[in-house]
Amino acid sequence: MLRNKEIRRFAVLFVVIAAFFAALGFAAGTAAGILSCASAAAFGTAFWIFTKARYKSIAQISNQIDQVLHHDDHLYIGEAEEGELSILHSEITKMTLRIREQNEALKKEKEHLADSLADIAHQLRTPLTSANLILSLLSGCREEGEQKAFLREAEELLVRMDWLITSLLKLSRLDAGIVVFQIGQTDVSSLIAAAVRPFLIPMELRHIELKTDVPEGIMVQGDPGWLSEALQNIIKNCMESTGQDGRIEIICSDTQLFTEITVHDSGKGFEEKELPCLFERFHRGKNQNTDGYGIGLALCKMIITRQGGSVTAKNHPQGGAVFSIRFPK
Repeated sequence: MLRNKEIRRFAVLFVVIAAFFAALGFAAGTAAGILSCASAAAFGTAFWIFTKARYKSIAQISNQIDQVLHHDDHLYIGEAEEGELSILHSEITKMTLRIREQNEALKKEKEHLADSLADIAHQLRTPLTSANLILSLLSGCREEGEQKAFLREAEELLVRMDWLITSLLKLSRLDAGIVVFQIGQTDVSSLIAAAVRPFLIPMELRHIELKTDVPEGIMVQGDPGWLSEALQNIIKNCMESTGQDGRIEIICSDTQLFTEITVHDSGKGFEEKELPCLFERFHRGKNQNTDGYGIGLALCKMIITRQGGSVTAKNHPQGGAVFSIRFPK
């Protein structure tokens, strides 16, 4: 406590004042001098005890802050009585809880990053391994027909890897918050037409029937480019699920509360235990095509929720899966 320069100055000033009044007291009389000395001693003792108690509380707070800095998970700052120290206790408690929450968030973020990097490495390793195998087979192949088949397979793998890397970059941009959505009135009919257009030829080759029921003039608030990206991921998932000779139906309905777009396929649907984690990253359902990466639906949900909408999935009573996208009004 005496290391404090202000306390030392106060102690010196107190001794000087006490000595001065003691001298005045003894000059007036012995009893007055003794009373002055006793009063000074009592005041000095009370001040010393009070200051020492405050320094002890401050030392405890300092020790607790040090524990926070050293990641003590069991830290607790007790309540103090009314006064300045109580206010200090309260503010430091808030700071402690905030730091603890941030530490927990950073810890979870690091774990999530490590898991994501492992998943990304695994997702990229699979097509790379297949591409290396195809190249090794291609080097020893002499027939032109087999060479073309191997080249087509290698080209498909490269296309899949390009889609995977592009989707991962989009996810990382959305995570970082650097994507600026161009929010505006978007025509749902045009939105669905733009989303379906890249799949028309693959659907024709797989003999997948596409039905759309979208009334004219229905509008939603959102970025048409990113919303089309979200719809494409759902349609791609439905195509993988329904397989050959399947059916995909896209319906739009408008109410006073929301605008809803539903996509229904004729596939096998989902297992009940898979429904809560369908939109998690790198989740691949048992009924899904083995070529899937488990990031399309995660990207879809992030795009839609960031623009104020919601997306859910469930099994249709008549079979297949149903994805519902809602935009509140």
